[in-house]
Amino acid sequence: MTGSPLHVHNYGPDDGVPVLALHGVTGHGARWRVLAEALPQVRLIAVDLRGHGRSPWTPPWHLGQHVADALAVLDGLDLRRVAVLGHSFGGAIAVHLARAAPQRVRQLVLLDPAIGLDGEDMLAAAEASRADESYSDRAAARADCAQSWVGVADALVDAEIAEHLMPDGDRWRYRYCGAAAVVAWSEMARPALTPPAGVPTLLLPATKAAFVDPAWVHACRVELGEALTVVEIDAGHMVDLERTEEVATRIRAVLAG
Repeated sequence: MTGSPLHVHNYGPDDGVPVLALHGVTGHGARWRVLAEALPQVRLIAVDLRGHGRSPWTPPWHLGQHVADALAVLDGLDLRRVAVLGHSFGGAIAVHLARAAPQRVRQLVLLDPAIGLDGEDMLAAAEASRADESYSDRAAARADCAQSWVGVADALVDAEIAEHLMPDGDRWRYRYCGAAAVVAWSEMARPALTPPAGVPTLLLPATKAAFVDPAWVHACRVELGEALTVVEIDAGHMVDLERTEEVATRIRAVLAG
């Protein structure tokens, strides 16, 4: 998108219900294509976060900057109020966006959000991220992805490799900045905020992952009351890729409301 601070993947009709989609750490906006196809009435605006994909990799990479980038994308599209969809670290960004500019957020949809996570766990993840992850060939990268994405269809693993893997000398690596990933793990260890009162929120925790703290869910219930809907999804962390139609059905209900 011309003039946007981020690279944007646009899915669905221009006159569809506008939804801003925010992916997780080390991901990219094209991962939302599958869910977009299950929501043909939605105009899905899927960004590559700063430090990821085809967006600028220049810092800063903190939550405040990601929020500012997202708002600049909406401003560039002249969208004053949208639903915001966030997965994993994108869920944390979505909550901070709703806190910073609640008047811009019509609804929140949080797919297994990574927010307020244990500091020691995030230290371990950040330390692991400091090693430059690369592969000898595309087959090795695909095998690693398939092992990590248990429950995700083979065709979607193939699509991930085709979109996100890039040559790096005589090796292959994913299209994201390792330093940005390290910062993201640190940001996920911040004290967890809840969405602001008055913003209808759909929370879809994954039963086979351990990102969503029950204490945070309780805090969300206290803050949001009847504006919060929680539906557990029987899936691993990649909930929208494993249970696309189930997630799409829940999102359709929220948008219709």
